[in-house]
Amino acid sequence: MKFARNVHFQIKTGREKEFNTLFTNEVLPMLKKQEGFKQELMLVNHNVGLGISLWDDRKHADTYQTVTFPKVVEKLNPVLEGIPRVETYDIGATTLLA
Repeated sequence: MKFARNVHFQIKTGREKEFNTLFTNEVLPMLKKQEGFKQELMLVNHNVGLGISLWDDRKHADTYQTVTFPKVVEKLNPVLEGIPRVETYDIGATTLLA
């Protein structure tokens, strides 16, 4: 079964462009190296963000959560307000995954 992680976060006011640069140059390359990772969709509305990552299965997403995600939060910490909130879902249907 396919699996999704949703990460809700707040970007510090005025740091949206810096967030986008950090995410594109630092975080996406880390995600692409993760076994089981399929796709990322980053949604930003002013200083509120939602990252949706799609995975082959829960096992790979859980490994990312415990091993790599703390490093991601550390890289983004200078531009984030508070702690990101993670929710997980089984994917019922999508046109995004082949």
